Amino acid sequence: MSPAARILLTARGVRAFGDGFVALLLPVYLTGLGFSPFQVGVLTTATLLGSAALTLAVGLTAHRLSARTLLSAASLLMLATGLAFSQLRAFWPLALVGFIGTLNPSGGDVSPFLPLEQSLLAYAGPEAGRTSLFARYSLTGSLLGAAGALTVGLADQVGARLGLARLDVAAAMFALYGLLGPAVLLLYRRLPELEHSEAAAPQPLGPSRRKVLVLAGLFSLDAFGGGFLVQSLLALWLFQRFGLSLSAAGAFFFWAGLLTAFSQLAAGRLAKRIGLINTMVFTHIPANLCLILVAFAPGLPAAMGLLLVRAALSQMDVPARTSYVMAIVTPPERAAAAGLTNVPRSLASALSPTLAGLLLTLSPFAWPLLIGGGLKIVYDLLLLAMFSHVRPPEEEAAR
Repeated sequence: MSPAARILLTARGVRAFGDGFVALLLPVYLTGLGFSPFQVGVLTTATLLGSAALTLAVGLTAHRLSARTLLSAASLLMLATGLAFSQLRAFWPLALVGFIGTLNPSGGDVSPFLPLEQSLLAYAGPEAGRTSLFARYSLTGSLLGAAGALTVGLADQVGARLGLARLDVAAAMFALYGLLGPAVLLLYRRLPELEHSEAAAPQPLGPSRRKVLVLAGLFSLDAFGGGFLVQSLLALWLFQRFGLSLSAAGAFFFWAGLLTAFSQLAAGRLAKRIGLINTMVFTHIPANLCLILVAFAPGLPAAMGLLLVRAALSQMDVPARTSYVMAIVTPPERAAAAGLTNVPRSLASALSPTLAGLLLTLSPFAWPLLIGGGLKIVYDLLLLAMFSHVRPPEEEAAR
């Protein structure tokens, strides 16, 4: 890998570590403050809406400001978010910080960092290795996110031995999340200006606009379904349905994250054999069928087994999807395409957590999992029907 790719992957890992423990801590912290599942869903919606607004701002300014400048600003916002969240206890101030900050309740990456890093990573290696590089990027995020989830259980045990209240432990970890902001800031300051020195300067969408807008609509459907089962709400359902302990939840999401991480290593090789679109669809459908079956699981072992199978399949489409978007647009459009495909995803995923929280308040049945899995399968079928004939240049050359 080039030095720029190493920096971007390291920064992704640092951020993912924070996202991993924040996604699991959030429902524990909020319910510990006395908030209902519906309020947890509302606050989750606020964080995702804020991420969408920030990502939109990035998409609109990416061709005017350098990616390094925007990444540095986002790092400082990450610092402010973590420190503010660690000090607040009232619902509306927390919702406001969630909206304007960088908290990520999904366990994945829905932050304004994402399109900027993706657009730079597309230039950080040869075109032939682009999908594999994005797979490493996703792998790094999944591995460090899993490690972050594991630290929640460890921190809870250490806090209990020291006689600390769980809320105080959670507040300290939110402060730690904020302190990761300066760490990634130092990494971003070492980035070369790849978008100007090695490729054409970023421009707004032009010849690829129609394809990008259609993809953005499809990705939004997928994200809307995914919003019903963001990691914070999935953890909340496991806590309520099966009485799962915080330590056990941390260990479970750790192993799920490992399965997700190593499955993404196979995405590049699989895409070379069957194509990017087929890789996205034919790994995603079985994963979502497992998710639907979880709603009917008779006990915790069956539910966890199905969720682990899902974890091994559900994210293989992520590097393939990113690589596909970067491949079918012109190089100057990449920053704008990354932003404009991520913004609708963030907006769509922000709408469903409130509905999921309401459903969990009204019924113990896993309606969010059933609805979310069904919507994601519809997305898979539409993507296959509409884009199976739109091949990236490297796949056309290999035919």
